[in-house]
Amino acid sequence: MPAPLMQIETDAVVPAQADVVVIGGGIVGTCAAYYLAKRGVSVVLLEKGRIGAEQSSRNWGWCRQQNRDARELPISTRSLDLWDDLSAEIGMDPGFRRCGLLYLSNDEAEIAGWARWRDFAKGEGVVTHMLSAAEASERGHASGRKWAGGVFSPTDGTADPSRAAPVIALGIEKLGGRVVQNCAARGLELEAGAVSGVVTERGVIRTRTVVMAGGAWASSFVRQMGLRFPQASVRSSILSVAPGAELPDAVHTKYISITRRGDGGHTLAVSGAARVDVTPQQVRFWGKFLPMFFKRRKSLAPGGVQGWQSGHETLSRWALDRETPMERMRILDPRPDRSQIDLTLGRAREIFPALRDTPVAASWAGYIDSTPDGVPAIGETRIPGLMLAAGFSGHGFGIGPGAGHLIADLVTGTDPIVDPKPYHPARLDESVWGKVADF
Repeated sequence: MPAPLMQIETDAVVPAQADVVVIGGGIVGTCAAYYLAKRGVSVVLLEKGRIGAEQSSRNWGWCRQQNRDARELPISTRSLDLWDDLSAEIGMDPGFRRCGLLYLSNDEAEIAGWARWRDFAKGEGVVTHMLSAAEASERGHASGRKWAGGVFSPTDGTADPSRAAPVIALGIEKLGGRVVQNCAARGLELEAGAVSGVVTERGVIRTRTVVMAGGAWASSFVRQMGLRFPQASVRSSILSVAPGAELPDAVHTKYISITRRGDGGHTLAVSGAARVDVTPQQVRFWGKFLPMFFKRRKSLAPGGVQGWQSGHETLSRWALDRETPMERMRILDPRPDRSQIDLTLGRAREIFPALRDTPVAASWAGYIDSTPDGVPAIGETRIPGLMLAAGFSGHGFGIGPGAGHLIADLVTGTDPIVDPKPYHPARLDESVWGKVADF
């Protein structure tokens, strides 16, 4: 069952040329195209299926600074400011609210880790409130439990995964950009080694600049141009329940995480829990990802062959004049792990009694693509005119606006919104990607 998603109508005709073509209509691709269009750049956003239909509509919706990797914190902070502005700029609501995020725990080591992050974040200007046992129990009173402590991050919030990417795509069109759905980009044309066009299933778009923001498909796509991008995905399963339960807007415990949805219902998930579906690409990059998978071994479990069958992590080469894997699998919609869904619902109803009589509305799964260090890859490749923006490691929804703004900065040669060096793909393999440019 696919996750709930706002359906929008967009252009059906592929233009003959554009200043920039963005491949991938998830939150990162839509934001990149949006901020390019705001600058008057002629931009086309290509999506092989529906805008936001893959992981951008299948996540929790959290937009957070709390507990971010130090490299991601600046872009997280700037993203929150950009989320604030989108509704007024576009004239439609992407569902963003600074509702604050609540973390509860009875694990003293976990609480101590949060306190250390709070101390670090103070120096970065981020407000985080450590909660005493009494304060945590009061904020988490819907559980009916006593908690040893917690964290409340008041400036963090949530956006609506079912609306955000589609609303931003409509904003692109409002600014004069083009959005084309159900049109796969098959590959690139090069002249003298540099980008000269994008080959789509509906024809060629002449352009000198391409942004590859294809999520879980990015590595197999750039492989067609001889680029080695270590990327692997895991299958995450979550569910939603109908409106009716009185719960915090967004609360996390190590047992269960709950987020209020735009319709008043709630998304339920177990943080980090996922299946590792074997794919050709996972086999190829296994050595790169072994440390991360080992670190997460308590929350990851072996999967099946869905990932292999989906084709998003293929090592095959495809022809540009014939159907590609992206056309055979327009939208990655894997089957959820029933045991994980049952476990998630059981935990939620045990810890939050208000959910015991609340019916399940939907359940779904999605592929979360990652880099070996869990930080996105954003930067120009060794092919002039081709920029990569992928491997967001489950963090892309919240930092989508900041990532999109940074991409627009890099494409147009303006001062970047944050230091781009920590995200450059060269850190993954300098021999393939070249050295990081100075800014």
